[in-house]
Amino acid sequence: MSTIVLGSINIDLVFQTSRLPGKGETIAGHNFLTIAGGKGANQAVAAAKLGVKTHMIGRVGDDVFGGSLLAGLVAHNINIEGVRITPDCSSGIASIAVAENGDNTIIIIPGANHTLDDDDLEKLRKIAPRASSLLLQLEIPLEIVQKAALIGKRAGIKVILDPAPAPTRLPDCLYSLVDIITPNETEASRLVGFPVDDESSARKAVQFFHDKGVETVVLKQGDRGIFWSDGGEFFHLAALPVTVVDTVAAGDAFNGALAAAIDEGLLLHEAMTWGMAAGALAVTKPGAQSSLPDKATFEAFLARSGFLKN
Repeated sequence: MSTIVLGSINIDLVFQTSRLPGKGETIAGHNFLTIAGGKGANQAVAAAKLGVKTHMIGRVGDDVFGGSLLAGLVAHNINIEGVRITPDCSSGIASIAVAENGDNTIIIIPGANHTLDDDDLEKLRKIAPRASSLLLQLEIPLEIVQKAALIGKRAGIKVILDPAPAPTRLPDCLYSLVDIITPNETEASRLVGFPVDDESSARKAVQFFHDKGVETVVLKQGDRGIFWSDGGEFFHLAALPVTVVDTVAAGDAFNGALAAAIDEGLLLHEAMTWGMAAGALAVTKPGAQSSLPDKATFEAFLARSGFLKN
């Protein structure tokens, strides 16, 4: 079996400064980093590093970053036959200025990510019947996400949606195609239209998604763990105790590990512990893809935490 990820592929351009500049001001920075990112690519790397055969479907531009992004995916043993280069277009780019006090400004250029079209879905149609799950996010055109979810549903594989970045509303027809949805509290709040910040509101939010037709709802609660339901019962898993360094890509680590567990044939509650463990490990290191755990590290952490594979 395998996992398929259809989503964004970005390069993050990170500028580190003592403070953020004011309007019209030029200041000197002290460090510059180029980091592979994009929620789609992050989740593909997360699954692949856990040993799962992973296919990436997406777009990069014909700029200097496109080749390096493809090479990075290949280096993680990800099948990139479904990744196309869009001519006369930039790759997805995030320009990030970070001050020493943690303040930041971010400008995102979707670039090639927003050129995905029906031709890209043909690859999905061909490989979906041999996969166990399809991971989707919202950094590509919503129309493509909906069509991809329909293809996954018809193929009988688990359709997992990370609704990020979250709009204020998603079409009901998309919810009906999703098997598992994994918002954090901020994303859930935007989608349900009320603050999700305690157990009562969490239960209400989870029920909102069930009522829309989603079978399994996972509400990511950061350092409080996850609150999830398969439609019959509500469960809470406390966060695993780790030293937090950087929370970037923790959610992507969760989704990639969740898909990996499904591919391994684990039960749903076991898959949730895989997601929790991968997310916990991701926050102990800086960066996005560089923080995602490899299989050996992950399995050792599972053993120490008392979680055993089938």
